[in-house]
Formats: sequence, structure tokens, C-alpha cells
Amino acid sequence: MATKTISLSNALLMLTLITFWGSSFVVAKIVLREELTPVALATFRFLIAGGLSLAVLLFKKSQKRDYNLFIEKKDAPTLLFLALSGVTLFFAAQYTGIKMAGAAIAAIFVCLLSPILITVFSTRIFKENLDRKQIFGIGIAATGTLIVITSGVSFQSNKEFFFGSLILLSTPILWTAYSLFGKKTIEKYNPFLVVTYVNALGGLFLIPFSLAENSLQQIFTMSLNSWLAVLFLSITCSLLGYNIWFYVLKQVGAAVTSSFLFAEPLITMLFAVTLVGEEITFSISTGGLLIFTGVYLVTKKQRTHKRFTTN
Repeated sequence: MATKTISLSNALLMLTLITFWGSSFVVAKIVLREELTPVALATFRFLIAGGLSLAVLLFKKSQKRDYNLFIEKKDAPTLLFLALSGVTLFFAAQYTGIKMAGAAIAAIFVCLLSPILITVFSTRIFKENLDRKQIFGIGIAATGTLIVITSGVSFQSNKEFFFGSLILLSTPILWTAYSLFGKKTIEKYNPFLVVTYVNALGGLFLIPFSLAENSLQQIFTMSLNSWLAVLFLSITCSLLGYNIWFYVLKQVGAAVTSSFLFAEPLITMLFAVTLVGEEITFSISTGGLLIFTGVYLVTKKQRTHKRFTTN
């Protein structure tokens, strides 16, 4: 099957999308540095995003009477797992890691390591063999990951960075579980319907964690800047982002659409250096380049997997 070409309008939409998603790591870093806890930020973002998405679904239902708003009972456990792995645990870990280790590291790990893990586990599930080039790519990416985590600093001098990096390593694992378990569900139902339920449930599941750390009350003391940041993450990255992703995906296919995502860590780095003064060391740059090379080698023949979203 011939690869579909992408129009200028769709290319601009994807550039807008990866700018939203790439900047989201840095926006989160700014808010976390000023007042909100990682769990509070994730809770407020997805309660708002879930509510807005539900409103969109109800609007679609009012316009089209036969629009399906429900899933089958047997698929409910899968949906609950997707909410936990793709939102609740994923963003609690991501925002904690961003606060401790930085936005650039978070983007490198989730955007570049996830495709490798998805490919590796897919081959195991579908009983396919990895070729030598793919195995070599995994080795290169693993080396790059080790370089990024150590980043040229001693453990004693930067324990917070080290532990933050380890926490961030859980995000591509969670995203892989989310993607693989959700593949059949997103093919069975309208993708936006699945994402809406996942966002809403994921936000609700975060509430007990917020109550446990006594951060839910921060919703009454948030500054205007924090509210604007949360709304940015909810509206542009979640609501608009998902719609852009699925619209372009339907127009040009997964292979072309997914190719834009490899530029996301670069956008994050640019925002991180410019807005929050993160230092992108030679070690981080080298490690990121090695991971990128590994991703290219491993996923070269596997770029037709659908994704829900990245941020």
C-alpha cells in the first residue's frame, strides 16, 4: 500500500499539535515549581479535560441521534485499566518526574522509549521475531537511556535528579501497557469516546490521591497563572489535541502522522531552555540522540501502530 501524502493544512495542524504537546512538559514544570503538587496538577487537568470531553460527546449526540455514548459491559475492566495506566498513574509519575528531573528528560523518555517498548512487546504478543537491526537499535537506545539518567553527574551530588529519572522510566512502561491493552478497544469504538471515558475516569481516580496528600483544597488557592496553565493543558493538549490527532490520523494514516512525534522532545528542549532555564548538557543531548537512533532502527518497520495521544 502506497504511503499517503499529507496536505499543507494537515501538516500545519500536526505542527500545532506537537507544539502543544511539546510545551506541555514545560508548562507543567512552571506550575509545579510555583505552587501545585504533581498529583494536584494531574487531578485538576483531567477533571477539567474529562468534563469538557463529555460536553463535546453530548453535543455530538444532540447533533446525531444514533451517536453511541456507551461501551459494552465486558469492556468496562479494560477501560478502567486504561484510565489507571494512561492517566492516573502515568501523569502522577510524569509530573513527579518533571518536578525532580526536568521537562526535557520526561519528553525524551516518554516520546522515544515508548515506541521501542511497544514494538518489543508487540513482537512477543504476536510471535514475531526482531531482526538484527532492531536488536542493535534496542542496545543503542538502552545505552542512551543510561547516559541520560546518569547525565554526567555523581549520585551523591544530585540524588533528586537520579530518582526523578527513575520515576520517569515508569512512564514509557505505563504508556506501553495503555497502548497495547487499548488497541482492540480503540478499534472497536469511536476513539474520541474511549479517550473521553479514559480522561474522565483517570481524573476521578486521582481524587483519592489528592485527598491523601491534602492537595485537593489547592483548587481554592490557585493563582491566575496556575489556572491558565491547567486550562492550557486541559483544552489545547487534551481536548483540541486529541481531536487534531484523530482527524489527521484518519486523513493520512498512522505512519505519516506518527512521524511528527519524533520532533516533540526537541520542541520540549527548546521551551525548557528558553522558559525555565533547564540545562541541556552534552550527556543529555548525546543520550537523547542515541535513543532517537535506536527508535528509528527498532520502529522502522513498525510505524503503523495507532496511538491515543502523548500528552
